Amino acid sequence: MLGSLRQLRRLERSHASLRQFLSPVVLQAVGDADWEDVLAPRESDVTVLFCDLRGFSRESERHADDLWNLLARVSRALGVATRHILDENGVVGDFHGDAVMGFWGWPLEQPDAVQRAAMTALAIRSDFEAAAHRTAHPLADFRIGIGIASGRAVAGKIGTADQVTVTVFGPVVNLAARLESMTKAVHAPILTDGKTAAIIRESLSENVARVRRVARVRPYGLEQALDVSEVLPPESEMPQLSNDAIATFERASAAMFGWQRAVDWSEAFELLNDVPADDRTKDFLTVYMASLQRTPPANWDGAIALESK
Repeated sequence: MLGSLRQLRRLERSHASLRQFLSPVVLQAVGDADWEDVLAPRESDVTVLFCDLRGFSRESERHADDLWNLLARVSRALGVATRHILDENGVVGDFHGDAVMGFWGWPLEQPDAVQRAAMTALAIRSDFEAAAHRTAHPLADFRIGIGIASGRAVAGKIGTADQVTVTVFGPVVNLAARLESMTKAVHAPILTDGKTAAIIRESLSENVARVRRVARVRPYGLEQALDVSEVLPPESEMPQLSNDAIATFERASAAMFGWQRAVDWSEAFELLNDVPADDRTKDFLTVYMASLQRTPPANWDGAIALESK
């Protein structure tokens, strides 16, 4: 009996500790299995989400004499992201200063990992946009950038002989982080790679989430070009950018980058003028074309080279 009680206590402590890393649904699904086996690193198909806080540096400078209050506000802001990650049965993989990373597809396979990541990103965006319209809200001065990518990775208990953490490792993590950093240049809060965007477009109704193909870019320091798409709320939640406007934008981007048609920057520029003026993502394309007198350079290879990470 005493042995059984000790084992029960150990299981309770394990559950309490792992609850910080795994969603309640995953904990319940794993049950009484050996946690060392469950957490052992292994290759998995995962979807990774990076969420970064914007405005942290400015707020740090403004509130340098009140660090406890700043810490509370940043913790609350990151808490919004972690809550939505866990609500969609994801794993909070790591914190990077004022950023948080979550992922889906481990320790159990999740065929709807991409959809869950997309819904998480839209929920985070919604919360921060609501706070932005309330000047007294603790999150009013923060904005977010989110990158989502899918691929093969090693997930589990990863680290050194001295310290480990439950996280995910592989090129897909770097890709999600790169996409998050691109949101600044592209002026789009949520960006994803082409593979992930296609899954969202095919599996989620426009009444739930919308996707538009934005551009082909060459990330700073990399040779290979990358197609990036934006994940948007449904038209009912974002009527200022209608479905028709998104279709017009995509015709423009196709003309600019030559997706399944001939390149025509004049047509692309004219089409973008029909997209609402307050759409800052179109500015990313129009400003670039205007800087080159609306004419593709002689060495145009169909990708915009980004000048910083």
